[in-house]
Amino acid sequence: MSAMPREHTRTYHLGKLAMELEQRGLTATLRAYPPALRISVPDAAMLVETVDCVPLQEGWFYRWSWGELVGVTDDPALAADHITRVLARR
Repeated sequence: MSAMPREHTRTYHLGKLAMELEQRGLTATLRAYPPALRISVPDAAMLVETVDCVPLQEGWFYRWSWGELVGVTDDPALAADHITRVLARR
């Protein structure tokens, strides 16, 4: 199987998450390869986190840069809520 369909799937899921994050006032920039989101808080330029997307046996999941899962890609709104809460605590 080619890597291209997998990268396209990642980009698709990350794009849905980016829309949800932007609705919550965060900035989300898609990195092309490997696909990942650079998420920042507009009022705190130094506060930046990266989230990517991985396939697991149970489906596709969003994942923090340190490897912990954020949430399932089937619910990008819930994942965006979680990311927003974590970034607000910092």
